[in-house]
Amino acid sequence: MKIGNVIVTGGAGYVGSHVCKALSTSGYRPVTFDNLSTGNRWAVRWGPLELGDIHDVGRVVEVCKVYRPIAIMHFAACALVGESMTAPSLYYRTNVVGSLNLLEAARLLDIHNFVFSSTCATYGIPDEVPIPEESPQRPINPYGASKLMIERMLVDYEMAYGIRHATLRYFNAAGADPDGEIGETRLTETHLIPLMLDAILGRRPPLQIFGTDYPTLDGTAVRDYIHVADLATAHLKALEYLLREQKSVACNLGTGVGYSVQQVINAAHAVTGHEVPHSFAPRRSGDPFMLVAQSRRAAEVLGLEMPNSMDIKRIIADAWAWHSRGASNYAPALVLSGLAPARLGNTAALGIGPSLMDGVDGNAVHRVRVTDGSGAA
Repeated sequence: MKIGNVIVTGGAGYVGSHVCKALSTSGYRPVTFDNLSTGNRWAVRWGPLELGDIHDVGRVVEVCKVYRPIAIMHFAACALVGESMTAPSLYYRTNVVGSLNLLEAARLLDIHNFVFSSTCATYGIPDEVPIPEESPQRPINPYGASKLMIERMLVDYEMAYGIRHATLRYFNAAGADPDGEIGETRLTETHLIPLMLDAILGRRPPLQIFGTDYPTLDGTAVRDYIHVADLATAHLKALEYLLREQKSVACNLGTGVGYSVQQVINAAHAVTGHEVPHSFAPRRSGDPFMLVAQSRRAAEVLGLEMPNSMDIKRIIADAWAWHSRGASNYAPALVLSGLAPARLGNTAALGIGPSLMDGVDGNAVHRVRVTDGSGAA
């Protein structure tokens, strides 16, 4: 018997699909609400898919009336930092207005639990590292600013309407389902580990690493990586906290341990047996040299343990298992039906890749493909 329905916006995306699996495994019924602009129909495997857009408040209310969820988990968003600098209207419209529509549906239908996928980008350039939750939030780009606006809306909606929230500020989600059922699959990729693995496999250009003279052990920037399976567990723990304690919470989701870009490259070599094609470039203005979470609150308040995240090689190994068998080389936009995704040997042959431009995503190494920018976490 299922405990209750949970609406998962962006449930066909990377983090959202892993959370749907965790919810289902624990007895909940995840209901994916997604427009499939960047999500994958085949990744919706643990509950129904309701096609819809968070811009359409009528559709949001309609779906919520049908399923009467005990909570909303909100992942759907535009999430490319570099793009947010050139298209801020897209980010405020999708992230802020879309979230407002969800909160209005929750208010109208007395849904009192809201789990929000936020980001360490709300901190901007931190005053201290590891970064505690009490650190000043001073985002330096529209993406981070849009997420901070949503965090403020959640506080106000709790005070006025009693909608409790769990705000989860991610650091760097990475890896793939340890069972190999789902993983990171995008045409537009900005994350270090999949870009690195795809470079090894010849699917993408060599990495370009920005900055070799930071005050770190090897001169490259340091980031905090959390395995996506542990991230999914964190959302489940956050939901259970809201249901049990009936009060709100905001937590960082990271390990408190940082790895430099060079260390990640070295670990990938050790895991895969292949050199990572890469080149070096000067550092860029605005890239913090180190972003690492202070993660005690998630452990103390949510009871979160992160067994998959404490070794970067474990994270890379699960990602490599997914990527190396071709599972990451699906074209979501070309999947026409069912759970059988279309495989592509080379997306460039279809005229959809890899037209790339440099951008900023917080990993200090990345490629950003120019698209319409719509997305889900």
